[in-house]
Amino acid sequence: MLNISRWSCLRRCSAVSALALLLSGCGVTHLASQGEPASSADEDTHQALSYQRLPPTPYTPDAWPEALNAEVFLPASPNRSRRPAALIVHGGGWRNRGPEDMRGIAEQLAAQGYVAVNIEHRFAPSYQFPAQLHDLQQAMAWIHTNADEWQVDTQRIVGVGFSSGAHLVSLLALAGSEGPLAEPYGGEQSRLAAVLAGGLPSDLLKFDDGRLVVDFIGGTRAEKNQAYRLASPERQITPDAPPFFLFHGTWDQLVPVDHAEDFYQTLVDNGVESELYLLHGRGHFASFLLRGGAIEAGIAFLNDQVSP
Repeated sequence: MLNISRWSCLRRCSAVSALALLLSGCGVTHLASQGEPASSADEDTHQALSYQRLPPTPYTPDAWPEALNAEVFLPASPNRSRRPAALIVHGGGWRNRGPEDMRGIAEQLAAQGYVAVNIEHRFAPSYQFPAQLHDLQQAMAWIHTNADEWQVDTQRIVGVGFSSGAHLVSLLALAGSEGPLAEPYGGEQSRLAAVLAGGLPSDLLKFDDGRLVVDFIGGTRAEKNQAYRLASPERQITPDAPPFFLFHGTWDQLVPVDHAEDFYQTLVDNGVESELYLLHGRGHFASFLLRGGAIEAGIAFLNDQVSP
């Protein structure tokens, strides 16, 4: 028979093993649209390249309401051919945090051959929707301006973001070249070839009138219903949307998982290539901090779209 101390030790070891198994990536559901298997990160990522990080540089025009910086990561290129770029946007409820949160992901993308552009944006409540979208559109114009120097193929720019950053890059991707979201700073130069979005708040009308969204929009759902609709990426999906890779925690209480599930289904209904990577047992912040293979799978998806 087991003595008590040995039994306690086995129980502790079993609990640790179970937790490790949960966090290792086994607690994942990975769905792909179009009836095709989900991408394999092992098969579709490449040997890591070296890269250099440029000092933070202003990307906004001199007359912009607030000077905003970007970190640019330039991968070493064995030849002078053009390569894809990634516009990277941090989370923080549209009101705080910074590019340092996304630096590790920017480094992963640069190592895969992307010119990674990791940006700041203006914060609510001092600046409200669509100010932050306009910041992203200026960042896209800046990438186009520097495309020759950085060897960027402007037809192969992807968007990457988490939480409110995922919201902003998704809205940018769905703004189209004409219409209220494209004016006055968008258009063709703001088009994205694909999106990697984690913890995406896809429909702002699903939220109660809490402080984060009210401060971002500048009013409640009743007061600014049309703005809420316009600022909701799911309500902007058309068959012209670019491919999307979504990852989300199933225990997310801040942005419930139905935001990702419904967004994914709307993409599928519109015939848009997409993947949904659900992290079981993670909440909103844990799905970023303990994201397992989500980013690797997302980069593999992006690689399929733009071939770095």
